[in-house]
Amino acid sequence: MNTSHQATRGKDRFPLSLLCLTLGAFAIGMTEFVIMGLLPNVAHDLGVTIPQAGQLITSYAIGVAVGAPVLTILTHKVPQKKLLCLLMIIFILGNALSVIAPNYGFLIAARIGAAFAHGTFLGVGSLMAARLVRPEKRAGAVSLVLSGLTVANIVGVPFGTFIGQQLGWRASFAAIVIMGLISLIGIARFIPVMRQEHATSIAQEIRSLVNPQVLLMLLTGAFACASLFSVFTYITPLLMDISGFAEASITWILVLFGVGVTIGNIVGGRLADWKLMPSMIVNFGVLAIILAVLTFALQNKVLAIITVFIWGIAAFGMMPGLQVRIMNLASEAPLLASTSSHSVLNLGNASGAFLGGAVITYMGLSHLPWISAVIALAGMAGAIASLMLERRLNSAGKQTVKLGSL
Repeated sequence: MNTSHQATRGKDRFPLSLLCLTLGAFAIGMTEFVIMGLLPNVAHDLGVTIPQAGQLITSYAIGVAVGAPVLTILTHKVPQKKLLCLLMIIFILGNALSVIAPNYGFLIAARIGAAFAHGTFLGVGSLMAARLVRPEKRAGAVSLVLSGLTVANIVGVPFGTFIGQQLGWRASFAAIVIMGLISLIGIARFIPVMRQEHATSIAQEIRSLVNPQVLLMLLTGAFACASLFSVFTYITPLLMDISGFAEASITWILVLFGVGVTIGNIVGGRLADWKLMPSMIVNFGVLAIILAVLTFALQNKVLAIITVFIWGIAAFGMMPGLQVRIMNLASEAPLLASTSSHSVLNLGNASGAFLGGAVITYMGLSHLPWISAVIALAGMAGAIASLMLERRLNSAGKQTVKLGSL
């Protein structure tokens, strides 16, 4: 069967093939976040303190940040479908080892192993998703895959936490292994083999990554994530100490936030397919306004709930566009840039959480939302700068063509 026919067949059935990638992203998102609800269980079982158990989250983030570029470089010659299968196998093994981890150190190592597949799987999965559909549907396809991460927060994390509380924390990782196996079988069965038109070298991949436009968009994505996590990391004390919600109510508010995130991810993908950079710039501006409003809305329970939901929509609305923009800018060799974006986004997560902690320490909890709004404005500035630089380069290119024709 020739490549074009395989690609056509993949596009004809793309909802099913994309759902296999989405399930993989769902399992990855569940692995990353479910540990937050199981820290006391893990700490008690392995005989460590809660802060030590918290390093299981930090170690995973480090594994993502380091693993994505390293694994991409080591596997850049592997065909993309085969690479997706290999990455899912690494992910499954990491979680399987987590199930049988005899001690804290072993569990740390297993978490890092699973994290190594995180960024590369999402990066390669996004590239494959974009190739499985028509060009005008690329952002929507990427948003569908990335929605696996957001749905994991709404469904997967509460479900995994419930399993862990009822059957022990190891059962949560066993459930993730099962989902990983289903995703692996689906990828092997339904994702078509699509050969790249031309192989890229490591040097080409690195040149694409260090393209100033790509670096600018990576920085813009980091601002987006830092804006989100500077507030989201401390959303529980914000809602309890300022809004006055009982602890039991926080879970449902977070579920509502997750619903908003999922809506934002899907709508953002469609807007990016329509007008990529304008929609991203407007999204950043809207996000900054909503966060500024949240500073005051937290004083009222009803307004707080409404604003948190809208914040969820705006916070993830630009994510599909960011991924597609990076792939477009690094189109000649997009793999390393696409996978490294997840490393940078995780660094943005960590930076946002660190900055939020510093704001609480030196300024107070109530200052978090408007500081986050300033970070969102920095992201908007990065997007505007990228668009202006693109127009300047296009204008210079046209001038060169005119001079050459004289």
